[in-house]
Amino acid sequence: MKLHNLKPAEGSTHKEKRLGRGEASGKGGTSTKGNKGGQSRAGYKSKMAHEGGQMPIQRRVPKRGFKNPDRVEYRVFNLGQIEQLAEKYGITEVSVENLYVNNLISRTDKVKILANGEIKTKLTFKVNALSEKAKSAIEAAGGSVEIVK
Repeated sequence: MKLHNLKPAEGSTHKEKRLGRGEASGKGGTSTKGNKGGQSRAGYKSKMAHEGGQMPIQRRVPKRGFKNPDRVEYRVFNLGQIEQLAEKYGITEVSVENLYVNNLISRTDKVKILANGEIKTKLTFKVNALSEKAKSAIEAAGGSVEIVK
C-alpha cells in the first residue's frame, strides 16, 4: 500500500447534488431556496445578529450598572512580589520600562504598587501610582519613590 493507492471506504463518499440544473435533477426550479423573498434572490445578505422580526437579544437582555469611560486600569504589584522580582531579574530600579523589558507588563499598562508583603531591599521606584503604606515601607527600607505620568 502506498499513498497514491489510498481511496476512501466504499460508500463513504458520494457526488454532491447539483442545484438548479433542471427539474429532472430533483433540485431544479427554486434550487431548495423556497419561493420569492430576499433569501431566494442572488446576492442576498442578512445583517449580522438579525433575528427576523423577533426582538434582538441585545434589546431583550436587561442593562445593569454603569461603565465609567474615564476609569484608569492599573497592573498591581505588591511589595512582596517586587522583592521576589528584584531577586529573580536583578532589578535595582522598579520602573514601567524595566517591567516591560522583563515581560511582566504590556507596553500600555500603568503600574501601581501596594503594601502587601514586606520589602527589605533598597530599590528605586518609578511608577504611575502607589499607596501611602507602600511609600512609607519603601522609604523605611532606604528606597526612593517617583511618580511617573
